[in-house]
Amino acid sequence: MSTHPLVSRIDWSLEGPTALELLRTLLRFDTTNPPGNEHACASFLADTLADEGLEPEVLSPGPGRGNVVVRLKGTGEKPPLLLGAHLDVVPADPERWSHPPFGAEIHGGYLYGRGAIDMKNMAAMSATTLILLARAGVKPKRDVIFAGVADEEVGCDHGSGWLVDHHADKVRAEYALGELGGFTLHLNGRTFYPVQVAEKGICWIRAKVRGKPGHGSIPTAENATVRLAEAIARIGRGRMPLHVSQPVRRFVEALAAHQPVPAKQVLPLLLHRATAQTVLDKVMPDRASANVFSALLRNTISPTVLRAGSKTNVIPGEATAELDGRIALGSSATELLAELRALSGPDLEFEVIKEAPPTETSPDTEVFRTIGETVRDHDPNGIPIPYVIPGFTDAKSWSRLGTRCYGFSPVRFDPTHDIKFSELYHGDDERIPVDGFQFGLKMLFDAVCRIASA
Repeated sequence: MSTHPLVSRIDWSLEGPTALELLRTLLRFDTTNPPGNEHACASFLADTLADEGLEPEVLSPGPGRGNVVVRLKGTGEKPPLLLGAHLDVVPADPERWSHPPFGAEIHGGYLYGRGAIDMKNMAAMSATTLILLARAGVKPKRDVIFAGVADEEVGCDHGSGWLVDHHADKVRAEYALGELGGFTLHLNGRTFYPVQVAEKGICWIRAKVRGKPGHGSIPTAENATVRLAEAIARIGRGRMPLHVSQPVRRFVEALAAHQPVPAKQVLPLLLHRATAQTVLDKVMPDRASANVFSALLRNTISPTVLRAGSKTNVIPGEATAELDGRIALGSSATELLAELRALSGPDLEFEVIKEAPPTETSPDTEVFRTIGETVRDHDPNGIPIPYVIPGFTDAKSWSRLGTRCYGFSPVRFDPTHDIKFSELYHGDDERIPVDGFQFGLKMLFDAVCRIASA
């Protein structure tokens, strides 16, 4: 294995477990968003970094919210590299978990906790990387910045978005590494390391139906609740047209290139209107994978919130729904809304709540090539491929500063364990393999050393 010279100077048998304990501490902070309450977690990270001689800042947009930012100074020969991780997490229902979601317990070689994968693991790895670089006394060609931010799960307004708007010079960088990528994807006996290069846009919508109020004892065709429910059913069961973008094409073709027959022949059929839906519905045996590919290939709408009425015996005069719209690469909010109207029918009024375009970075850069070389050096059987995600990340904010963003928060999964990475995100029993986390730490450290000193 060929690695950066600094890698061999680290005692990984000591630093791996130390980083694991840092992650366990981060998981014990309940940063469920809303409300977030990331300030205590950010302050703890700041204290940890300050103990190593670094000079972190905790920047707060409001009570309880906190973002920690720290910079390891380089020579300035090249623009900075940013390592980003969000500290907030989505809600977790303890009744549905095998172990407490904020207990940070280790069972069967896995560390359980809300945020173990999404994405306090990257916060622990990034902070450890800066600490190890500081201890080594190196001065890389690039400044290396770590930003542990608030509010990604609810739209970034109090986290990366706020930092870009109010403290841009503290986080401005040429490249950024964050979520979502670097995990092992095992498919037909091959091991892939997807590296995110693009993500869909967002178009969150409030839909409203107006009807005629009346007494609940007298049903009427003008019942707003019924009309909303009918429209939501059409939206939920319908499919929008295909949008085959170049990033999605590269991802699918890269997967197919390393597959045996018949997968090698079948996967490219996803890229054609005449065959895509048949492959998704009839050929793909794994419904979870089929759902992901379907989402990457089109604009999507997921109804998530319904509101109507306040009294059992009163037919309400209006009913509303909130819709999570995601904009395909190469499409737009305007096009998504037009496709939505075609699905829903004429009853609904639409109001856009939040909108952000898709984000894309070319894989044809020195940094992407360096990430790929690092992957292959740490796992000779690993295949790095450019990846597109259906969700969004803090890359939405960083890219507004011209930063080229890649998802690379590496973790290795055992192919013999029946665990789907995509189901850990926001799922019950979110967990990370202890060995896989420590493997990822070493890989990230090596990648940062190469990128920052190249």
